[in-house]
Amino acid sequence: MLLKHKTVVMTGGASGIGRATVLMLAAAGARVLLCDVNAAGAQETIALSGGAVDFISLELTDGASVAACASEALARTAGRIDVLVNAAGWDRTQPFIEADQAFIDKVLGINLIGPLRLTRALFPAMIDHGGGKVVFVASDAGRVGSLGETPYAAAKGGIIGFTKSLAREGARHKITVNCVCPGPTDTPLFHANPERMREALMRAIPFRRLATPEDIAGAILYFAGPTSDYVTGQILSVSGGLTMAG
Repeated sequence: MLLKHKTVVMTGGASGIGRATVLMLAAAGARVLLCDVNAAGAQETIALSGGAVDFISLELTDGASVAACASEALARTAGRIDVLVNAAGWDRTQPFIEADQAFIDKVLGINLIGPLRLTRALFPAMIDHGGGKVVFVASDAGRVGSLGETPYAAAKGGIIGFTKSLAREGARHKITVNCVCPGPTDTPLFHANPERMREALMRAIPFRRLATPEDIAGAILYFAGPTSDYVTGQILSVSGGLTMAG
């Protein structure tokens, strides 16, 4: 089992990609602390896992909640966190000029500021423990842009830059930092988009299908596990060939 005796702190495991990732990590032997604002969805994931998965409440747009989550995670693990997976995300498609400040703040809070805060709170413990792995889930929107998702693309682009910079700082402490960028994925968030947009994306993907949550979870598992020990600062697109930018 790739992650036997490893402890993972993960955000966003209540549904979609996050749920698939929690289930895959638990099946690989990890103890997972599932941090999410959706307590009911998190409990459904835990019931499906059949593994060592526990819940910690987290609202990424609230700095006090992020600090409390980090403190609780450190207490439950006696300061030993082997892997941090920042997988929570949220967006709503609309023209940029229709995005009000509250919407922009929420998108940036969930997709950029919250993950930065949580990583900053847990990174010292990983240093003290002698190493670890940080995995971010961004989006191809942050690599190539996405019509109707400008604040979201900005936030995910920030995560990509953060990944590369933190990887340089983490290397001396034996901490790898990598990022998975999903393309269109069969999740509730994707199906909230207009049907015409969904159909256009399906036609544009060379594989002619959406990614499954498990497709993305497999890439996260790679970065979380020992087979990527010499890989850091990398941005991996999982898009069925939709985006092939260098």
